[in-house]
Amino acid sequence: MRRQIPGLYSRNQDAEAGVTGVFLVRVDRAWYRRHPQKPFMELRFVVLEPRPSIDRSFIGRLYCTEKALWKLHWFLRDFGYDSDLLHQDQVDEKALLNLRGVVRTSHKTFHGRSYQSLDSFASAGDWEVLSCAAIDELEAPKDHGDSNGL
Repeated sequence: MRRQIPGLYSRNQDAEAGVTGVFLVRVDRAWYRRHPQKPFMELRFVVLEPRPSIDRSFIGRLYCTEKALWKLHWFLRDFGYDSDLLHQDQVDEKALLNLRGVVRTSHKTFHGRSYQSLDSFASAGDWEVLSCAAIDELEAPKDHGDSNGL
């Protein structure tokens, strides 16, 4: 038997498109994932601002390898993670819940799989300045270079 489910196809396309841009977010869930070569923190974010994206969620990874720890530290610092735990090299998944901050995201495809890339972070207090800058960036006319194609 066939059933008509309005929006089934279009919602699937939206999910594949990923969430891209600058958002004020809250950490909704956090998991540490053991992996032999690349352990990582998997974080589920809920968008708080801008208005058109409120309550959307997305999942991103922060790798815990020696080369990638700088990015995890950057995230923890900007989102206001407990400095005592940070100084003890500890990440408590429960302490991550409800932390707020700004994240710039993009959607990447690697080896045929899609990932939400967490490109940069800032404290929640910087949201007003960064949201205005993101809007200006979108509204600015694109400079296509001179006639030489440079």
